[in-house]
Amino acid sequence: MRLFENRLCVYSESVRQLYTNYSLHFPSDLGRKMVVLPNAYAFHDTLHGIDADAIRKTGLFVLPGSLLGKPGLLLANHLDEGGQPPKTMSFKTALAQIISKQQQAGGLFLPIMQKGDLREFDQQMPYIHLHRLQLNKLDHLSAFDRNDIQNSITKKLMELYRNADKLAC
Repeated sequence: MRLFENRLCVYSESVRQLYTNYSLHFPSDLGRKMVVLPNAYAFHDTLHGIDADAIRKTGLFVLPGSLLGKPGLLLANHLDEGGQPPKTMSFKTALAQIISKQQQAGGLFLPIMQKGDLREFDQQMPYIHLHRLQLNKLDHLSAFDRNDIQNSITKKLMELYRNADKLAC
């Protein structure tokens, strides 16, 4: 899980916040439950007033390639719980295709993790189910705030894109 720490923004539905600067903790008294803590010294990196109806599942899953004997990160659009290895594509290649298609359609691809997105496939393979933020559903926020959110998510995404081939478990 640490592989994904601070590489994507995290949305917490219970408090309607998007964390762009956070740390992950696994308290022993909570078993394996993960806790996401925003950086207390960077309050400006926590974005407030993000309604749950602006968050959509993408059906896309990010996997560490090393678990399938491949380098870097992989993207899958389906995980078979029957034990079959998922069909995957290089994260960078898939992301470039997704962004291109979204731009052609006049939209944005703003992927985030939703708190609780980290799962295990077949008890051995960690993965993240990507969600996406739809800025047009945040019309209660100012244009400045929406632009700030877009820039924060895009910055994280571009960093992840640049480093995707080098990341390993």
